Amino acid sequence: MSPEIVGIVGVLAMVVLLFLRVPVAIAMIGVGLVGFALIINWNAALARLGSDAFFASSLYSLSVIPLFVFMGLILAASALGQDVYKAIDAFFWRIRGGLGIATIGASALFGAVSGSAVASATTMSVVAVPEMKRFDYDNGFAAATAATGGTLGILIPPSAILVLYGVLTEEPVGQVLIGGIIPGAITTMLLMTTAWLVIRSRPHYAPRPVEAPGLTRWDATKLVWAVPVIFGISMGGIYFGIFTPTEAGAAGAFLSIAYAVLTRRMTWDGFKGAVSRTIRTTAFIFMLVIGGQIFGFFLSASRIPIELGQWITALEIAPWVIVTIIFVVYFILGALMDEIAILVIMTPIMYPVIIALGYSGVWFGVLTIMMLLTGLLMPPVGLLCFVVSGVTKIPLGDVYRGIFPFVGALAVAIMLVIFVPDLITWLPDLMTG
Repeated sequence: MSPEIVGIVGVLAMVVLLFLRVPVAIAMIGVGLVGFALIINWNAALARLGSDAFFASSLYSLSVIPLFVFMGLILAASALGQDVYKAIDAFFWRIRGGLGIATIGASALFGAVSGSAVASATTMSVVAVPEMKRFDYDNGFAAATAATGGTLGILIPPSAILVLYGVLTEEPVGQVLIGGIIPGAITTMLLMTTAWLVIRSRPHYAPRPVEAPGLTRWDATKLVWAVPVIFGISMGGIYFGIFTPTEAGAAGAFLSIAYAVLTRRMTWDGFKGAVSRTIRTTAFIFMLVIGGQIFGFFLSASRIPIELGQWITALEIAPWVIVTIIFVVYFILGALMDEIAILVIMTPIMYPVIIALGYSGVWFGVLTIMMLLTGLLMPPVGLLCFVVSGVTKIPLGDVYRGIFPFVGALAVAIMLVIFVPDLITWLPDLMTG
């Protein structure tokens, strides 16, 4: 068989294995190993198996992932999310539906220092959803704001997923992280505006006025001093060339521990839990990276990405149309697969196409993460919907019902950065200018 035929069969085999619920990393390693052996030979394939595993797990740039994950888990264990929610609520409580708007805003601020979608959604489910239920908010709307707000944790840096994209494509990790700042802010504003519009069109979703918070706006601002400090030092250090991304992760992790000690909110059990979850999450991501390396070399040997890129660039279609089609593909995959799995599987295929079209790799990295946000919400997978439903005991169907207006807002944000790439590339370009 020709390399191209082997590649097509390998991709189809991957789809079958995923539908059979084979772990993504194992499926990629198995398909990549067998496919590479059929194209080259078994000795070369087995040599790749050993060398790729060692190379992928020893990459210095990957060391930032456990640091960012640990930082987010420490802050979550220190109840910073509760303070952030109280602070944002102090600014929006007068607006009808203000608790929902505050939930999304708090998720954005918390995501700016935690980098974790699950941690953000879990925290807001515990803190914000009971408060909205107390004032008779619609259950679906309340749960949806916690779930959609949680998506911001993987877009606003620091983000382990953005780091993973940089490693997979060899794009500068620092520039990829900084590129997420403006799109993250725009997406946050669109989601908050959507929450306001939903309540305007369906007033019965927020029938009771809320009580005045016990905080003044100045007190609220002082309550969340840790957010600008940790975010400013870690991301600001990257932007001004003071830190490498790994050093920024180390600084953020240290500051998070210092915050936990100063506030005396984290128990020893909470610390051990953060360490344990960091180890498990890091092992999971590293296994995916190893699988992605092996699968990526198989695809390269099959020449599918090259042939696909040449075929697409030969089409007389505007590049933005092709990017929009890619978005639709990611949107469909997001309803069926985990977002990290989509990133690891699709990046080796789509990245060469995007580069052949003349687009920035940094731009496509942030855009890819924005595309993956919908996968965290869309049924039947919708990880964050499952998380919020499990924590709040709100039926999963009600959560899915509530998230659809917000998925529309995410689609608008994605189209904005497709048509205005400078929203992503402006800050990274200043770093290199």
